Amino acid sequence: MTEIRICHLYPDNMNIYGDRGNIAVLAKRLEWRGHSASVTKVGIGDPFIPNNFDLCYLGGGQDKDQNLIAMDLEEKSAAIRSAADDGVAFLWVCGGIQLAGKRYVDASGSELKGVGILDLETIAGEERLIGDISVSAQLNGDNFTVVGYENHIGQTYLGSDSRPLGQVLDGYGNNSDEGIEGAVQQRVIGTYLHGPLLPKNPKLADLILIWSLEHKTSQSFTLESLNDSFSNFAHMQAIGRARLNR
Repeated sequence: MTEIRICHLYPDNMNIYGDRGNIAVLAKRLEWRGHSASVTKVGIGDPFIPNNFDLCYLGGGQDKDQNLIAMDLEEKSAAIRSAADDGVAFLWVCGGIQLAGKRYVDASGSELKGVGILDLETIAGEERLIGDISVSAQLNGDNFTVVGYENHIGQTYLGSDSRPLGQVLDGYGNNSDEGIEGAVQQRVIGTYLHGPLLPKNPKLADLILIWSLEHKTSQSFTLESLNDSFSNFAHMQAIGRARLNR
């Protein structure tokens, strides 16, 4: 049995989309395979120690929440970058993708400095991008669909060091005009998709777990298949809803 050490960043501030469900999915999919997870909540004023974690999760929040944690996050940024460079897996959702980048400029023109684990910048736009979304993703040589719900005013643009999580099939994605969603760099995934994300996307959940297990054990890892009939049904329903929103 292997225990994965999960850092849940700012759970009291960045939590408006029920994305604690992502942590629950990861822990349960480990448990079903005979592994386990320990979850450490790291909030404002708490230290982030890179060697203590195999996976780091940050959920979404409103602009006021992002402003509240911004100064503390900047103090943690060097340690977070060190963890990313060491191969720790990251899933940063919604507001998280904005903070993972180099900077975020909000609607008032105020600039928040990101931690720089993704090569991207975000500027608040005039149009809110909202609705069900489906994405054709390519990760670790595997092609699969990722589904979720997006609700953001940020217009996010990638630099050369980050690649998209995938191409938008239905929905908006990072911005109003490029047709791409999310960002991937090293083992860092940023995405606007929530709902929560992982209950409807078991393939993505397992990829994140494989990265985490490989970091913990320093060995290649595979996971045995699970009966994902309920998750796959929810996944297909979400694809259908996204098509209806065209």
